[in-house]
Amino acid sequence: MANVTDLQTKYSRLAQEYSKLRAQNQVLKKAVVDEQANSASLKEQLKQRDQSLRKQEQEMDSLSFRNQQLAKRVELLQEELAANEAKSKRGKNKGDSPSHHGGRTQSVFDEDLQKKIEENERLHIQFYEADEQHKKEEAEMRSRLEELERSSQHHQAVVDGLTAKYSETIERLQSDKARLEVKTQTLEREGKDCRLRAEECQQQLRRCQSELNRQLKQSSSVIQEKVPFNDTQFSDYNSLNVPSHNRRHQLKARDLAGQAFSFIQDLVAGLLNFHSYTEQRVHIYPLDSSIESISPLNQKFSQYLHENAVYVRPLEESFLQLHQSITEDTVTVLETVDKLKNLCDIFSTYCRFLQKLLPYQLKSLEEECQTPLCTPALTLKNRELQNDVKRVTLVFDKLQNYISLLTFPSFRQDGMPQSNTSAVFTQLSACLHSLHDAVKEMSKHYNQKASLEQDLPTATEKLFTTTECLLGSLGSLTSSTGKLATFFSNNLDFFTSSGYGPRGNTVALNPLQAEIMLSNKKKAASYIQALKRPRPQSVPYREALANRRILTSSTESREGLTQQVQQSQEKIARLEQEKEHWLLEAQLGKVRLEKENQRISDLEAQLAMALGEGRNSQTTVVSSLTQNHEEVETPLKTTAKETMCTSLVGMLCTVPVVEHVGDEESREQLIKTHYMTRVGELTTQLQVSDSKAVHFHSECRALAKRLAIAEKSRETIVEEMKRASQNITHLQDELSTTKRSYEDQLSMMSDHLCSMNETLSKQKEEIDTLKLGSKANAKKNKGR
Repeated sequence: MANVTDLQTKYSRLAQEYSKLRAQNQVLKKAVVDEQANSASLKEQLKQRDQSLRKQEQEMDSLSFRNQQLAKRVELLQEELAANEAKSKRGKNKGDSPSHHGGRTQSVFDEDLQKKIEENERLHIQFYEADEQHKKEEAEMRSRLEELERSSQHHQAVVDGLTAKYSETIERLQSDKARLEVKTQTLEREGKDCRLRAEECQQQLRRCQSELNRQLKQSSSVIQEKVPFNDTQFSDYNSLNVPSHNRRHQLKARDLAGQAFSFIQDLVAGLLNFHSYTEQRVHIYPLDSSIESISPLNQKFSQYLHENAVYVRPLEESFLQLHQSITEDTVTVLETVDKLKNLCDIFSTYCRFLQKLLPYQLKSLEEECQTPLCTPALTLKNRELQNDVKRVTLVFDKLQNYISLLTFPSFRQDGMPQSNTSAVFTQLSACLHSLHDAVKEMSKHYNQKASLEQDLPTATEKLFTTTECLLGSLGSLTSSTGKLATFFSNNLDFFTSSGYGPRGNTVALNPLQAEIMLSNKKKAASYIQALKRPRPQSVPYREALANRRILTSSTESREGLTQQVQQSQEKIARLEQEKEHWLLEAQLGKVRLEKENQRISDLEAQLAMALGEGRNSQTTVVSSLTQNHEEVETPLKTTAKETMCTSLVGMLCTVPVVEHVGDEESREQLIKTHYMTRVGELTTQLQVSDSKAVHFHSECRALAKRLAIAEKSRETIVEEMKRASQNITHLQDELSTTKRSYEDQLSMMSDHLCSMNETLSKQKEEIDTLKLGSKANAKKNKGR
């Protein structure tokens, strides 16, 4: 139930965190959407400005083109004006009317030229101002666009990180939720089964109660009629005042001892980790032992911390012995539990170890405060940690005192036991709660200190990892002490209640009464079993003596056979070792043989290339080498035949059996062969299962790697597809904008060409009319 409540609290905490993260994610999504909308609107504005810029550029091109045309027209007009002036000079003497007409036309051309020049200047000024304003607006829009792109990229990175983070937490929460749902379903099924069993038990209980009431009435009537000597006034003088064995009390005591043992295991593991990581931290901070030597005080402190397992491990072992001593067939009270004294002695040894560590730990924290980089806040945390260490050591001493009080119960003057254990158990429960509070405070101060140490410039990665491990050990210590205190306070009524005692008396049970009670229980159990069994027939005295002799001889032979089986097992193990040794020797011999064969083949090749005279010597060398090789292989084969034998089970080491042995030796030989075959089967099964497990493990690792690689490739492909789609949309937008700009330019150019053609035609007509007028004037002048 405690595990279920822990899981429910964890699930509720995870759900709250999930709701908070989801709300934050919604806010961030809204902000990202707003920024994307702003960036889209700014992009639209930029496109519009680009279009207006292109229109203005087109207008500027058209104005420059018109300016050139007007300039050419002015040049033509100036040329015509010069020609007309020359002609007018020539015809001055001919008359005044032509000169007057030429002066009037000259004034018209001058006014027209002045207007055109002023218009050209005004157009130049407007074009320059429009160009400057457009450049400024373009620079502002580009800078704003860059800022918005940077902010959108930053927001996008934040959103990607948050989505990745929240996706992991969501997946973890979903997996936890699924696991919890499965667990709740299993618990519901178990609850239904328990309810059904409880109903069945209630029915059985009702039947048992009715049967017991009937038996009680019958036995009370028998006692009233047949046992009139039971003294109820003075129970001490009553011969039938024998305490009864409480089996339910024993089962619950064993169950509670098992639960307490699991909590003690967690506490021992947390203490071991805390002392070990404290030792590592002493070697790292304030001085790194790998770079420079630490102070003698820290060296001594590290030496003492290195011995923590000698004092902490026996706590778990002694409590395991106490748990194993509580069985169904024992009487568990404070006066009869002998293993509690051993636990008290070991716990007092650990408390003395903590007293020995206390001054070194305080001085080590003081040395950290004296470092030049130690800030005032860090000094304050070190002072708080010193107080926490003192408090934890004091609480451990108080626990040792209360446990020692439980091992030495007080007695009254008249020799009757005194029931003062309830106060001791209550104080022990309060002391466990104070231990949990002290360890919790120390863990909180260590967390604050670790956060302050991260800002130090000399802090290394090794210090961070060691501090994280130390904080983890303190967290496990906090949880284990809290569970132990809660467990003790929840079962305080059972610890303070007395499960045993004589009838009609509240005095505690003494060891002698417990021993008598157990002996009576065994006698009653044996008597009831004897009643249930059918009674055997009587055996004659001589036959019983003969059976006794056979029984003693068989027990002796059994002991001898067990010793022989042990010896044979040791011999089998030794032969297995020899077998492995000779297999290695055979492999080495094979390697040497291959090397010798290679050397022989090389020598043969060399001798084959040599002179023909050395061939006879070569054959003799080869024959001698092969003969030596055969001599080396023959003893290996003979030893293998002597030491190994094959069967349907496999290869086994055997011992040659001597023929014509007696019945006892044949029986021993059969037992040996049976155990040897069984050992061979088990070894083969173990090897096959090991090989299968290794194969499956390697396959699972390979599949996991392939799955991770496939996931990574899928993510990269998805990202590439997103980038490609974005590039495609961007290029389509650019294409559409360029297409529209080119169409607008073509339409403007066509309109401009039409207007220019019209102006040219008008100018041509004016020139023609002017030429015709000048010709007519010239003819008139000539006629005059």
